[in-house]
Amino acid sequence: MIFLSHNSKDKPVVEQVALKLKGIYGQNNVFYDSWSIQPGDGILDKMNEGLTNCKYFFLFVSKNSLQSNMVKMEWQNALFKAAQNRIQFIPIRMDSSIMPALLTQSLYIDLYAQGLDVAIRQIVDVINGNNTYREPLNQFSNLVAYKYKEGDKLIVECHAEHFLEPISSFIFCTQQDVNTISAEIRNEAMCMTNQINGIQLQNGYKTNAIIRSISKGTVPGFPFIIEFKSSSPFDIEMVMHEKSHGEFHPIPLVNSKKH
Repeated sequence: MIFLSHNSKDKPVVEQVALKLKGIYGQNNVFYDSWSIQPGDGILDKMNEGLTNCKYFFLFVSKNSLQSNMVKMEWQNALFKAAQNRIQFIPIRMDSSIMPALLTQSLYIDLYAQGLDVAIRQIVDVINGNNTYREPLNQFSNLVAYKYKEGDKLIVECHAEHFLEPISSFIFCTQQDVNTISAEIRNEAMCMTNQINGIQLQNGYKTNAIIRSISKGTVPGFPFIIEFKSSSPFDIEMVMHEKSHGEFHPIPLVNSKKH
């Protein structure tokens, strides 16, 4: 049994881990409250059952979970069992929160600094020593682009919502001639630039591309912000992120007020 201890506010990320482990080990071997506790079940009874049967206890450490009395009760119970060599206790760092003193004796998986894919591979390694990573079972994007008007400028902010994205390279797609558009990265003096008219994406879609990159990663709270300006009306219709060298994937693009 694999027990995933977390706060409900962290479910957007934790659920990606739960679905992955479900695909590898089966739903009955993963205690995740969304499917392990059903209407009419006693919550404390089910939690106790999961803790009693679990062999691997993963604690998702975040500001939210550290403020939760329920999560605190779970991990303190599990830590006591780990001290008796009855279970394996593995913290997973989700944000910049400081680890509780009781947990500093345990090596932890750093999802916040290393990203979701690496964290999932390490979780699987802990359980069976093999790298059996597969693509997430549902759509998830750590990066989200927000666009809004600011005077005569169009602003696009690319946010890492949950964890570090080590590559900060983006394609901004438009139907207007890119040579008529200025594009400046806010608060960055050094950047790599390229602008191409008439490219065709893998799905056959034709667009014009403004490419901007910086050498540092994009981290939560410090978005990649770019300011566009043109004498003619135009729009950014798609944003793509370089996931690995030369491999770009679309990220969600949201119309927003100043984010």
